[in-house]
Amino acid sequence: MKFWKMEAVGNDFVIFDGRNRKIREINELAKKLCDRHFGIGADGILFCESSSIADVKMNYYNSDGSRGEMCGNGIRCLSRYVYENKIVGKTAMTIETDNGIKEIVLTVDEKNQVSSVQVKMGKAEWEKEFQEERVEIEGKEFVFYRVTVGVPHIVILVEDFMKDEELNYWGSRLEKHSLFPKKTNVNFVKLLNTKEVQIKTWERGAGRTLGCATGCSSCGVILQRLQKISGEAHFYTEGGDVFVEVKDDVVMIYGKANFIFAGDIDV
Repeated sequence: MKFWKMEAVGNDFVIFDGRNRKIREINELAKKLCDRHFGIGADGILFCESSSIADVKMNYYNSDGSRGEMCGNGIRCLSRYVYENKIVGKTAMTIETDNGIKEIVLTVDEKNQVSSVQVKMGKAEWEKEFQEERVEIEGKEFVFYRVTVGVPHIVILVEDFMKDEELNYWGSRLEKHSLFPKKTNVNFVKLLNTKEVQIKTWERGAGRTLGCATGCSSCGVILQRLQKISGEAHFYTEGGDVFVEVKDDVVMIYGKANFIFAGDIDV
């Protein structure tokens, strides 16, 4: 199976063309390919299929084998993959996901390579009304907001980030807490000013990653609701930059999607 290894803000993926092949035991394949010691190594796998309602369909699986409804960094990488592999031959395209159809606009350079990807993520969804919530775990209280942009997220505002081992510990426990029957992504957010935000994310199904674009999107919605940001905001993830603009809970993001290497593997 021919594949591309790609990343966006350090969130890395194995990507292949699934249009003409039947993928069996895809959950186990995702775990195998994503293993950083015995596989290729990635946070998730992506493959495209033909779509009757969009230019192409995206399928996404986390490194633990679970299926994800949407991935903001992943869809940027897949957009570049399908364009540069001539699967979709236009710079404005639509991609079907489990969270609906997403509109994509590519910026290409003089070599016709993709330099930036803009994604209309759609409108934020609210499991509950926008509100502050609290949860106590092992005697420690967390104040959070919940929202879904593609996948479910909680947003925790901090003055300073806790140590990495603490963030990973609490992130993993919050992800699987009974308050979140579908599990949740966990974002720790430090507001720098009205235009700049620093973020660290524990991802549902993948653990700690260097960046999460649906997380940046969700935090953008919450911070705008709290009137802490306005217009386009620059999110600094641990792996790079994502730009987020929110208007009436509708989210637009853009950023780079980088090719790492191509290969061929028996599956």
